[in-house]
Amino acid sequence: MHTIDPIGVILSPHKSIEDMPIQPKGASEFEGQVIVNEKYIDGLHDLDGFSHIYLLYSFHKASRTEMIVTPFMDKTKRGVFATRSPLRPNHIGISIVNLLKVERNIVFVKGIDVLDGTPLLDIKPYIEQFDVVHNSVSGWLQASDEEIRNKRSDERFR
Repeated sequence: MHTIDPIGVILSPHKSIEDMPIQPKGASEFEGQVIVNEKYIDGLHDLDGFSHIYLLYSFHKASRTEMIVTPFMDKTKRGVFATRSPLRPNHIGISIVNLLKVERNIVFVKGIDVLDGTPLLDIKPYIEQFDVVHNSVSGWLQASDEEIRNKRSDERFR
């Protein structure tokens, strides 16, 4: 089995899990930096041509795994794979953020909903022609855009 080693670290203004935005939609005003290890700097070539990127990262503060969780936007217990909970078997998170600029091995982003010091696993470009899914259905989620923007995390996923 191949192990996944971090390629860098994500820096953000979110110093505590409590009261963080739960998704990038609620973090539009927050800026951060993605520091990529120097040995991967060549991989950043041409990234600055994209408006948005995916950050894949480790929920490094998740201390347990649960198959049934109560998501932030619901009061009903759900299967972990039907949620964005950090309590997944591999504790992997994903966020789409606005790419501001790339300077050497530092990627400046906006819309960051990630805890400061989070290990970065990968970066991928957001490509509208590949990634937009029209007429999608969001399962159990009934929250409005405003409710999602205003929701903040709490202790339930420690």
